[in-house]
Amino acid sequence: MDPIATRLTNCFQIVFPDLAPADLPSASQSSLAAWDSTAAITLVNVIEDEFAVQVEFDRLADLDSFAKIHDYLSQEAAA
Repeated sequence: MDPIATRLTNCFQIVFPDLAPADLPSASQSSLAAWDSTAAITLVNVIEDEFAVQVEFDRLADLDSFAKIHDYLSQEAAA
């Protein structure tokens, strides 16, 4: 697992502690009942703290899966 995925997994485990680590890479808002609007904001806050990034509000709707968030963070790290 790459360093971004490892750190992102930790973020997801904070917000979704009942989700098995093996299920995290396929996690999405549509597959997790617990991923409601409150969880989405909490997850973004945890990610912002962990990665020292500021996620723009208009990007929130696009960041609806582990994979999409990973891609976003990878792009931010490359910038």
